[in-house]
Amino acid sequence: MKGKNIVIIGGNSGIGKKVAETLSSEGAKIYSYSRSKTGANQLDILDDFEEIPNLPEVVHGLVYCPGTINLKPFKRLKISEFRQDLEINYLGAIKVLQILENSLKKAQSASVVLYSTVAVQTGLGFHSSVAGAKGAIEGLTRSLAAEWAVSGIRVNAIAPSLTDTPLANALLSTDDKKAAASKRHPLGRFGTVEDIASSTAFLLSDKSSWITGQVLKVDGGMSVIK
Repeated sequence: MKGKNIVIIGGNSGIGKKVAETLSSEGAKIYSYSRSKTGANQLDILDDFEEIPNLPEVVHGLVYCPGTINLKPFKRLKISEFRQDLEINYLGAIKVLQILENSLKKAQSASVVLYSTVAVQTGLGFHSSVAGAKGAIEGLTRSLAAEWAVSGIRVNAIAPSLTDTPLANALLSTDDKKAAASKRHPLGRFGTVEDIASSTAFLLSDKSSWITGQVLKVDGGMSVIK
């Protein structure tokens, strides 16, 4: 990754922070943006924006990390909640991708990594809103991979299962919850930020130069093993 410019949206905590640390240790130059940061690094994905400040002219990799975990019975979900999940997970990604398209093309061999969820392929109760939004991400991944292949831009997504991040605190807040979450996964544990960050780094690197349009399932076997 030495000498590569990597833009990370949502790089101040959880998976995004670990991705930034991992890539930085491998020599990449990180441009990290987050709602919680200030000045040039502040970006609220829910705002209307047409540019992102202080970007490099050439972008070799983009990682879009913002996400939601809004788990409720379908009947209790309001339209406004479905809309917000789409705004954060899907429409926010579109805004960023449109802004960065030209900079990615200038790299001639850029890589984009988006995030889906195991709940798109595997039916999980109370996931209708987030699964719908992340399903849109999977469709976007395949469509952009086809459209941007001629420009040398690879587009892939990672579909994790439950991962120990600040966003998932409520689901892993007690030892009992952690034990139950581990039992649901064939490999006997829930995910870590290191699991997702290492997979992200692989998809951004030249080691994955013949991989595009894929949804990589990093889920402890949950989506395919009973």
